[in-house]
Amino acid sequence: MSAARIAGALACLALCVATGCNRKPADASKEAPPAVSVQPDADPALVEVTNPAAFPLVAAAGYQAPAKLNATGSVNPDVSRTIPVISIASGRVVAIHARLGDFVKKGQLLMEVQSNDVATAFSTYLKAVSDERLTQVQLNRARLLLDKGAIPASQLEIAQNSEDDARSALTAAEQQLHVLGVDKDHPTESVKVYSPASGIIVAQNVTDAAAAGVTYSGSANAFTIADLSRVWVVCDVYENDLAQVHLGQKAEVRLAAYPGKVLPGVISDIGAVLDPTLRTAKVRIEVANPGSLLRVGMFATATFFGKATQTHASVPATAILHLHDRDWVYLPVDGTGNFRRVAVEAGDMLPNGMQQVNSGINIGQQVVSNALTLQNAVDQ
Repeated sequence: MSAARIAGALACLALCVATGCNRKPADASKEAPPAVSVQPDADPALVEVTNPAAFPLVAAAGYQAPAKLNATGSVNPDVSRTIPVISIASGRVVAIHARLGDFVKKGQLLMEVQSNDVATAFSTYLKAVSDERLTQVQLNRARLLLDKGAIPASQLEIAQNSEDDARSALTAAEQQLHVLGVDKDHPTESVKVYSPASGIIVAQNVTDAAAAGVTYSGSANAFTIADLSRVWVVCDVYENDLAQVHLGQKAEVRLAAYPGKVLPGVISDIGAVLDPTLRTAKVRIEVANPGSLLRVGMFATATFFGKATQTHASVPATAILHLHDRDWVYLPVDGTGNFRRVAVEAGDMLPNGMQQVNSGINIGQQVVSNALTLQNAVDQ
């Protein structure tokens, strides 16, 4: 073999060594990315205590309560106790003696209206007085002449008919003055408007110098007076719940303005037409309003009680924890000594320190008897 070939072979061998011809294949498992390890988050509702026996348990008992339905609504005046104040005379308001929100008594002066109707009515009255006086004189003369045989009886009948017509016209003129509120013996250029009933002025449609009456462009209804000794609470009841309400059914009304205050009421009407959008009917509750506690426009919640009864769970009131505007109870986690916080819907307070639970737990389920004590131990 020549020296040239030996040199070429050595060069090829060196190249193979440099390029890794003799390297073993790489392990694919070592080149793969590491496996993902998922660590579960701690359950925020799960609490662990060192001495679970320090927190005694109690079983939820059963409680029979009448079926209950809550509905929201607002306070409205009783329409039958709402009276409009109208000025019969048309004209300009020259004085107002009561304002919106005032309490007025029956017969109290509300306003004065300057009106040409007074002059016209009084003029008609004076003419009727003169005509009646003339026909009375003619009737007396006819009677005298008939007694002397100077006129026939038909003339007396004509005079009597004229006197009757004049008397009727005078009565009508006096009645017109009375309707306008004008004293025929002491006429004035203005008409005084008095309150027809006692109550609170809930609407005022006139001001000083404004037009009033039924023929001018001003509002015919000058004031609206409402007797608020009894009011209506009008609630919206959904179509699916209408079977639970009926006329004459008693209700309890609660106001956001007076927490803890409960007012009794009675259903007096159930609307015959449903709201096409909300699918609700208007249910009207009549409520007594002593001391004007209820004000028109207040929001209210009405509770209706049905004839059927429902079974609910009940626990000691201390077993319910009020936290973040919600109600909670603690349930034991079987075999671990831990406890889990569960949201519930608390109901009414019951005798002997018990409280109704509408949802969240079942009858017979174990709960911590004093939830606040456990919560304090967890916070520490």
